[in-house]
Amino acid sequence: MSIKAVRGFKDILPEESAKWHLVEEVAREVFRGFGLSEIRTPILEKTELFARGIGEQTDIVEKEMYTFEDRNGDMLTLRPEATAGIIRAYIEHKLHGRGGVCRLFTMGPMFRHERPQKGRLRQFHQINVEILGSHSPLADAEVMWLAWQVLQDLGIEGLRLEVNSLGCPQCRPAHRQDLLTFLENVSGELCPDCNRRRKRNPLRVFDCKNQGCRDALRLAPLIKHYMCPDCAGHLGQALDFLEGVGIPFVWNPYLVRGLDYYTRTTFEIVASGLGAQSTVAAGGRYDGLVKELGGPDVPGVGMAIGVERLMLLLEDEVEQELADLFIAALGRDAREEVVPWLKELRAGGFIVQMSYEDKGLKAQLKQADRLRSRYVLIVGEDELDEEVLKLRRMADGAQEEIPLDEAVQRISEILGKESEDE
Repeated sequence: MSIKAVRGFKDILPEESAKWHLVEEVAREVFRGFGLSEIRTPILEKTELFARGIGEQTDIVEKEMYTFEDRNGDMLTLRPEATAGIIRAYIEHKLHGRGGVCRLFTMGPMFRHERPQKGRLRQFHQINVEILGSHSPLADAEVMWLAWQVLQDLGIEGLRLEVNSLGCPQCRPAHRQDLLTFLENVSGELCPDCNRRRKRNPLRVFDCKNQGCRDALRLAPLIKHYMCPDCAGHLGQALDFLEGVGIPFVWNPYLVRGLDYYTRTTFEIVASGLGAQSTVAAGGRYDGLVKELGGPDVPGVGMAIGVERLMLLLEDEVEQELADLFIAALGRDAREEVVPWLKELRAGGFIVQMSYEDKGLKAQLKQADRLRSRYVLIVGEDELDEEVLKLRRMADGAQEEIPLDEAVQRISEILGKESEDE
């Protein structure tokens, strides 16, 4: 019996990887322009980090984490999200002591034991941004701008930025109390999950996709009616900034986040064409998280982009260039002659391949075609005797002769000129 991948874990095959490279390259280019630095944290952390950071009563900690006890008796967890681990590193390495605002990004796999479905796997990948050390609403706006810019630069259409505020410790308690009372009165209309959440994490009921719950919540008290002047002003300045850079948005008063550490600004970017799992990027402010995890009282704001959902939106294949030049060496003498050329041409930045096996010209031309090679250099006994090689352009079959003693120089010139013309 053959062994298959674990359910909810997916191989990224060579023909798919070009799209992944494109997404990562676009994100890196955007982040470079905004002055972000990359951080890479372990995928395995102490379970306590997520219990304290995400919240023990969240669905992630209660039901969705991959947690186990190691041989030393320590409880460890595969990271279900990136922010807590980045904050742990920020505190542990005293990055806050360097002064100023710390602007970080990371890319990599996360793990949650959810029901696998389209756009949602048990091992999934995120692109994350965290800006630490600023209370300014402009930092909130810039995080939203970062997410929006990456998606725009990838050419994704049908995007909608939804924004809300979750308030702060001053204005949230009154809203929470009124919401608890309201949910108690409509408990008979709520699904089992919402009835479980309503006493411990009542904001999460707004996340429910059940239509019956949505109908029951139409008259629920909303945080926008409880916001203190500081929170209202904070959100207003962030939205003014978005308008100033030309980013459209809608205020969604029902928008909440599933993690306990969020406060004030929260947002999602949703995309048409993804069905129920329409959120492709999300984030918000978490001013108390660094202190909660044992660090100084440093504010923060961040976001995450779901890469698998991006893949669904980038339906067109991204063609991966596998070779600039394929050397069809025919016979032992030819193979010995061209091996040094491989080193020189590759050192010059060109993608050069040749067959490992001693095959005929027809078979090697087929191999070059499968590799989508731009050119094929034909090197056989006749070419070596005459000291003239044949360079064939695969797009139209045009062929030219190249002197043997000028092979590397002439090929470099031809490949380099074609790259400049593109």
